[in-house]
Amino acid sequence: MSELFEQTFMGSMSLGNRFVRSATWEGMADKEGAVTPRLIELMVELARGEVGLIISSYSFVSREGQSSPGQLAVYDDRFLPGLREMASAVHSAGGKIAVQVVHGGCNADSELSGSELIGPSPIAEGGRVTCREASIMDLAAITSAFARAAGRAKEAGFDAVQLHAAHGFLMSQFLTPAFNRRSDEYGGTLENRARLLIEVVKRVRETVGARYPVLVKLNSEDFIENGMTREEAVRVSGLLEKASVNAIELSGGTTGSPARFSASRRGKAHPGEQEAYFIEAAKLYKQRVSIPLILVGGIRSYDVAEGLVREGTADYISMSRPLICEPSLVKRWREGDRRPSACASDNACFAPASDGRGLYCVTMASKRAKAGR
Repeated sequence: MSELFEQTFMGSMSLGNRFVRSATWEGMADKEGAVTPRLIELMVELARGEVGLIISSYSFVSREGQSSPGQLAVYDDRFLPGLREMASAVHSAGGKIAVQVVHGGCNADSELSGSELIGPSPIAEGGRVTCREASIMDLAAITSAFARAAGRAKEAGFDAVQLHAAHGFLMSQFLTPAFNRRSDEYGGTLENRARLLIEVVKRVRETVGARYPVLVKLNSEDFIENGMTREEAVRVSGLLEKASVNAIELSGGTTGSPARFSASRRGKAHPGEQEAYFIEAAKLYKQRVSIPLILVGGIRSYDVAEGLVREGTADYISMSRPLICEPSLVKRWREGDRRPSACASDNACFAPASDGRGLYCVTMASKRAKAGR
């Protein structure tokens, strides 16, 4: 049997295979951020498709941290009934599910939240401050918000929680010199820039207990001027390991990165080209960090996924767009159909999420419609 389909443990969580559905923005929560039947259906479809661990949505931990319409919310107990229903439905379908929690920072949307934007350092446009510097009191409140959100995830029955510290959201902004120009204990050295993230991890751990799996999504590189480097990412990973994180998902890029270095790059790799975007960072990580590595970014082929695990470059294979295109991809591969993912990596799937229809593969839907004529 392939190593891809063996049972493993991520902390105390048992997983039936090494495939992870990487969190994304589905645009399927209601206008307040509550779980909807459509979002539950999507999670159940992934569970039936035999994804080892589903990481759902990117869920805002406080009102001012919302980035997108239709984004899932975990900032209040009133969202617990829907979250419980989603976790229970996935478990009934034989799956495991984590929820990703995030604060948008300067990349939040003040029109959606009705709140001013806060980040590591002020940002001004046209002579007007559009994102103010977070105070020490703000950071204490944000840390508490992450801890409470993680507590709700556990209370709702999720199998794990993932802290989003990638892609230019708040904790990623703190890690990055391009955004973090502070002169206090949260700025300057890498250890200072990582302080907020480590404090959040510690508070989350105090809230959920020693055995509950806590994961982190981290940029391998920012791919912007004065951004976090690969070497720094591995050093932060070591700090996270010491702080009791159970696994790290390596991604890369921010909203300001060139398109060719974004986390959702357009176009598939041509034959002979490298599929895994962040493989060099993964190799460096595996030399220095012991906790499991979840690798995301451009992986579309079974042979590539199997090789990454067999060679020890990654412990888990994470995918997002391929599983938007084919929620049953993992099951298809397990049953012996090893053709690469049909995902065209054209990013057309994000358009319906933006206009309120919710995330789906436009290309596959179009093909099905034509075939049905």
